Amino acid sequence: MRVIRTAAEMREVRRLITGSVGLVATLGGIHVGHTAHMDTLHPLCDVLIGSLFLNPTQFSESEDLSAYPSDEQADLVEFEKHGTDFVFAPSIDEIYPSGVVVTAVDPGPVANVLDGVNRSDHFSGVATVVTRLFSIIDPDKATFGEKDAQQLRIVQHVNDSLGLGIEIIAIPTVREDDGLAVSSRNAYLSEEEREAATILFKALTVAKLSFDSGERSAEILRFMLASVLNGEPRAKVEYASIADTDTFEELDTVEYSARALLAVKIGNARLIDNLLLA
Repeated sequence: MRVIRTAAEMREVRRLITGSVGLVATLGGIHVGHTAHMDTLHPLCDVLIGSLFLNPTQFSESEDLSAYPSDEQADLVEFEKHGTDFVFAPSIDEIYPSGVVVTAVDPGPVANVLDGVNRSDHFSGVATVVTRLFSIIDPDKATFGEKDAQQLRIVQHVNDSLGLGIEIIAIPTVREDDGLAVSSRNAYLSEEEREAATILFKALTVAKLSFDSGERSAEILRFMLASVLNGEPRAKVEYASIADTDTFEELDTVEYSARALLAVKIGNARLIDNLLLA
């Protein structure tokens, strides 16, 4: 496995690759959620490229970027174990060169709801850095996780609106045995907070069971989500949503399908999760 530090070298390597290229883009802090992306994509492409870049533009002023749980050497070991051929690990100056204006990429209307309301400029940062990585690496395929469903939809929008032609592969949410969605931010949880965090999946499960039993009122489904979450005193709810799967706008009635989405603060960890209701 070869580690590449500059955009110029990455472009030169890409120019010499004749087969299909798959990309797993990460902030670092590699865990089994990320390795599921690698294991899925590896057999679908000729060359697998991972990226390690802790992107500052997608973090708000209230988030401590330096506290993000990443360890480059450990991350590189995981990439190599899972068949990655190249890892692009650039500095900030390589992605946002000094003296060069990097045009912000419009993340689309989906960025104006849910996490877009609660995390100012987050999705603009995501859309811009993903576009930069796509322009440097030029992948044929790229994976993004369903745990970050709103982000996944925005990446799909960017890919379509810019005509990039990349195959975006959605990876199902990877969960712990008790249902908690695997996330780098779980490292922020104390033992007691980790136990409390299982309330997210419990709430989503209640809504899913109710939907499967015939409930179609989005108001009632949202009430169920909130009722379960309110039973955990450590949980500070930012939103409990029953939204359209394409626009992420709140629904009144679920006609065919919807997505139940949560953002909950537990201790210092802001956790998000969702389930498809279909």
